[in-house]
Amino acid sequence: MKELNIAVVGATGAVGQEILKVIEERKVPFKSLRMLASSRSAGKEITFMEKTYTVEETTLDAFKGVDVALFAGGPASRAFGRDVQAAGTVVIDNSSTFRLEEDVPLIIPEVNGEAAKNHKGLIASPNCSTTLLVGAINPLHQKAGVKRIIVSTYQAVSGAGAAGLTELEDQSRQILDHKPIHLDVFQHQIAFNLIPHIDVWQEEDYSKEETKVLHETHKILDAPDMAITVTAVRVPVMRSHAESVYVEFENPLSPDEAREILAAAPRVVLQDKPHDNIYPMPITATGSDDIYVGRIRKDLYNDHALNLWACFDQIRKGAATNTVQILELLLEKDWI
Repeated sequence: MKELNIAVVGATGAVGQEILKVIEERKVPFKSLRMLASSRSAGKEITFMEKTYTVEETTLDAFKGVDVALFAGGPASRAFGRDVQAAGTVVIDNSSTFRLEEDVPLIIPEVNGEAAKNHKGLIASPNCSTTLLVGAINPLHQKAGVKRIIVSTYQAVSGAGAAGLTELEDQSRQILDHKPIHLDVFQHQIAFNLIPHIDVWQEEDYSKEETKVLHETHKILDAPDMAITVTAVRVPVMRSHAESVYVEFENPLSPDEAREILAAAPRVVLQDKPHDNIYPMPITATGSDDIYVGRIRKDLYNDHALNLWACFDQIRKGAATNTVQILELLLEKDWI
């Protein structure tokens, strides 16, 4: 693979740090690496692969000479994404800013990698909940044709950033010490609780997190008529999201057929021996780049439907790893 000049935008944040970790683990070749972040992080030092880098403030000038910029997400994408693209740097973005724009491919490499071929210098990585859902059902969709999906997400507090982790930790201590709890990140107490509310409310009382999954799934699978209902729930788990999925197919598909298909699918791990207490869980998915699927069972009232449970590390495959995999795809196919 060719060596590129790479910038990581948001290098000091959780996803940015994970992107760096994945670059090292996967031995992504690079000629030079630039660490960018907000003005409050500028000047900090990051040690990466036995070399110390000084974090620079994200400005348009900071991208001069950069071949590809990996945006970890956040305000920098809106502020700089299009300008960086226009200046000739390829942008791979992890935010929601560009995902539904017509000229921006929305890519999960194992699912629709070919859609990145004709990129115009800006490629988006999907919402983490979308990546989990689509990664789990796409192998089945290719076999039997998904007609309808009903999905409930169980999303870890780290999806709200480092502050979400701190709030769960602090509230847990406050409750166990019989002290008043403090709210900052979440709308309600998150410790020992569930909150069926992620992001802002939109039309028909669906949250933005829920509509992201709907519209992004339509785009990735090129299936605008697929019926999808989403309920997004924040749960008191540190890391790794899970989803309960009802899938209705155009053609019948048995649980055994589904297991066989998923066991052979890339980046999917079948954990489906419930009577032996083997099924996907956040604590076993954390740190992995795979999507874990289990609890596969037929629907009792519809011969064309299955129910399943899926789980993955949303900071890894849901964000950092998928972003790096897009870069690897461009290098492998010589699309950059």
